Amino acid sequence: MPEPLATPLSAPPPNPGAGIDYDYFLDCVHCGLCTAACPTYVELGDENDSPRGRIYLMRAVTDGRLELTRDVRRHLELCLDCRACETACPSGVQYGKLIEPFRVAMEQTGAEQRKTDDWFHRRILFGLFPYPGRLRKALWPARIAQALRLDRLAEKTGLLRLLPPRLERLTTMLPPLARDPGPLPEVLPAKGMRRARVGLFTGCVADALFRPTHWATARVLQENGCEVVTPRNQGCCGAIHFHAGAADPARALADANVAAFPSDDFDAVIVNVAGCGSMLKDYGHHWSDDVQAARERLAHKVKDVSEFIDELGLIPPRGEVRTVATYHDACHLIHAQRVREQPRNLLRQVPGLTLRELPESELCCGAAGTYNLTEPEMAQRLARRKLDNILRTGARMVITANAGCLLQIAAEARRRGESLQIVHPMDVLDASYRGA
Repeated sequence: MPEPLATPLSAPPPNPGAGIDYDYFLDCVHCGLCTAACPTYVELGDENDSPRGRIYLMRAVTDGRLELTRDVRRHLELCLDCRACETACPSGVQYGKLIEPFRVAMEQTGAEQRKTDDWFHRRILFGLFPYPGRLRKALWPARIAQALRLDRLAEKTGLLRLLPPRLERLTTMLPPLARDPGPLPEVLPAKGMRRARVGLFTGCVADALFRPTHWATARVLQENGCEVVTPRNQGCCGAIHFHAGAADPARALADANVAAFPSDDFDAVIVNVAGCGSMLKDYGHHWSDDVQAARERLAHKVKDVSEFIDELGLIPPRGEVRTVATYHDACHLIHAQRVREQPRNLLRQVPGLTLRELPESELCCGAAGTYNLTEPEMAQRLARRKLDNILRTGARMVITANAGCLLQIAAEARRRGESLQIVHPMDVLDASYRGA
């Protein structure tokens, strides 16, 4: 797959709001019901860091009533884009269709303030993360350090503090790296009567760090009568670039995935990472060009794995998973994709599993894609809040359907010395099917 450029190709618009349908702004009646759902407002209590406050700022800039100052940019940059406000809004405001294109245009306007022009974005977020092969190679020193327990020594002696802050944060976020089971075969047959033929999206960071979960997902799909196809020419969904404001590289990645997953070949394209699923489902909205129709056809085929299996009808597993667990709602699953009950429906059918509801389950854990690397202070506050709520449940297993959430919650648990299992719903179902 050709590597996309890290710099936008199109000329920047004169105003960040110029390309946004103005009716999206008018949908907001500023009732304030979104504020209690907004993580940054809940933590800071600043109206400028609430959804309606940010909409007011964006609209004022679009109208020419307010300059796009450093302070205005900062309030907009601090948004996690978790879209909890969309779930809370009685007026149906499509906040994602405001903040995402506005921040893309904002990144292209005023190069002196561009966030993505630093080494971390160029080398790590854009140059490493979207490419699972590169990332796996880059993780070999970490694998060796973990095997020799040098990572713990570096943390205890304070050596990690010698790293640049974002690299230190990235290092502490790494989970125990499991043995790589190797790539999935291109085709896995259904077990029993074939009920569906699906494409499996493996992405980038998830494929490098959580490949065993991809295998678990494929086995669960097989158990439920699905032939599973994993195209070799697929790649990153583009969310890392797009949410950082680099729209053109994101489009190049999106178009590569359109070619990898011909929509007529599959009953569904299955995703097990909430952030990737949300991005893929929005392919038809982000760009207007001659490929838009093809992107939209792919978007209509995309299903979260829990959403798809719940619709298909789960073949109940029989093996016991005897533990007390709680389920954390990944923001881009519950808010962006409106998938809430489906994973719970599946987990309730696992013998022996006791599922306890998590207080503030719908509030972001602070991961938000790469937010925990670019906005570590706010991300840390939200991680502490999330783990406090998890511990109140008494659960020893945390289940969540997003790679970023898995990393964020696990890192906070390690930091506080809490021994918790933090797993994907498909890991639990797979263990039950296999009697593991």
